[in-house]
Amino acid sequence: MSRSSQMPQVFVSTDRIRSLFTEAMSQMYRAEVPQYGTLIELVADVNAGCLDKDPDLRERLTQAGELERIDVERHGAIRLGTAEELFTIRRLFAVMGMQPVGYYDLSVAGVPVHSTSFRPIDEAALNVNPFRVFTSLLRLELIEDEGLRAEAEAILAARRIYTPRAVALIERHEQNGGLTEAEAREFVAEALETFRWHGEATVSAETYKRLHDAHRLIADVVSFKGPHINHLTPRTLDIDAVQARMPERGITPKAVIEGPPRRHCDILLRQTSFKALEEAIIFSGDTAAVQGTHTARFGEIEQRGVALTAKGRALYDRLLASVRGEVQVGAGGAKAGTYDQELAERFKALPDSWDELRRQGLAFFRYSATPAGIAAAVGGTLAGDPEALIAKGYLAFAPIVYEDFLPVSAAGIFQSNLGTDQQQNYATHSNRDAFEAALGATVQDELVLYAERQATSLNAAMEALGLAGLQLKTVA
Repeated sequence: MSRSSQMPQVFVSTDRIRSLFTEAMSQMYRAEVPQYGTLIELVADVNAGCLDKDPDLRERLTQAGELERIDVERHGAIRLGTAEELFTIRRLFAVMGMQPVGYYDLSVAGVPVHSTSFRPIDEAALNVNPFRVFTSLLRLELIEDEGLRAEAEAILAARRIYTPRAVALIERHEQNGGLTEAEAREFVAEALETFRWHGEATVSAETYKRLHDAHRLIADVVSFKGPHINHLTPRTLDIDAVQARMPERGITPKAVIEGPPRRHCDILLRQTSFKALEEAIIFSGDTAAVQGTHTARFGEIEQRGVALTAKGRALYDRLLASVRGEVQVGAGGAKAGTYDQELAERFKALPDSWDELRRQGLAFFRYSATPAGIAAAVGGTLAGDPEALIAKGYLAFAPIVYEDFLPVSAAGIFQSNLGTDQQQNYATHSNRDAFEAALGATVQDELVLYAERQATSLNAAMEALGLAGLQLKTVA
C-alpha cells in the first residue's frame, strides 16, 4: 500500500461548503439576472449608510457576532415537483450543514405548494454564513382537472434534476462523513446545475398554456428540466430606504413591503421585491420549436428583526390579519400608503421596546454577563434576582435574529411576482405528514430552536456570574 493511500483524508467543514455554494450561486444568478447585481450594490450602499449613522447598531451587531455575516447573507427559493426531488434536496443541503426548519402551508393563501426552509441551526454556523433556501413542493392534488394532473405527474416523473455526479458526491459525504476540498468544489459545481436557468421548456406551448391557466406557479414547476432558483435575497438594515431608492436604479418595487410595519425594534421579517422578468423560452413541439415567454425569476430584499415567541407570534398574526382583512392592496384595492398607515396604527399594540418585548415574553433574546457583572461576581457582591442584575448593568441582553419565514409574506411575494393578482381558493387542509414523508425527515420547530438558544445563553451568563440556576420571569 502506498504512503499516500494510508494518509487520512482531510474533510472541509460544512460551513466551508455552504460558503462556496453561496458565492457560486450568487455569481451565477448575477450573470443570469443583471438587476440582481444592481440590487446587491444598492443594499450595500444602504447598509453602509445605516452603520455610519447608527454606532449603537454597529456595536450591537458586532457584539452579537452578526456584523460579518451581513454582507454574505442571502436566501434563495426553489420549487420542486415530486417527493423524490424533495427527498434528495434534503440530502444535498445536508452536505452544506443545512437542515429543514419549519413547515409552511401556502395553499391557504392561494398558492398550491407547501414548504420548508433549509438552513444552518447552530449559532456559530449561522454567524459564518446563514444561507437559507425556501423550498416548496408542488401539491399536485390541488390541480382540479384530473387529466391535467395526471399529465403533470407524468412530465415530472420523467425528469432528473440532479446530475449523477452530484448524487455520487452526496453519497460519498454520507458514507465518509465529509468531503475534501477538491470534492467540495466539484460538489458545488455539480449541485449548481440543479439551480441553473434553462430557456427550453420540456412541454409544448399548448400544454404550458393549460398548466399556466390552472396556476402560473404550476406551469413554472412542471414545464422545465429543473427547478431554477427563482430569487436570491440580500439582507438590508433599512428596507424602507431600499424600497424608496430602487427606482433611482431603474428598478420598480412591488406596491407594499410584506410583513410588519417599520419600527424602532425590528421584529420577524420584512420583504420587498421587483417584478419578475419576462424571459424568452422555447417550447417543445412535435415538428418545430415554438418561441414564447415565461415569468418566474425576480429580485427580493429582506430586513430581519427579532424572533418572536409563541405568545408574540400569536399577537403578530392577529394584528396582521386584522389589517389584511380590511385593507386590500392591488387591483381595485387601497393604495400602499393607506395600507402602511393602517398597519403602523394596528401594530402599536405590540411593544416597540426591547425591554418590554423581553419582559412580556414576546421575543427571544441572547443573554451575556457584562464585564461589570463579572467583576462584581469576583468581588462576591452578587445575589438574587436576574431583573436586578439587568437593572445594574451586570446582565445584558440582545435580540436573537429571526432566521425563518412568514407564509403570508411568502405568498404575497409569490403572487406579486407571478405578475398577477390571481387568487385560488383551495378547499384543503395543511398536509404536514405528507410533506415530511416525502422529505424523509421531520422538520424542526423553529420556536424550540430559538428557546434553546435563549436558555443556553442565559445559563452561560448566570454561570459566569456565579449564579447558576436563576431564571428570568416574564409578565403574564
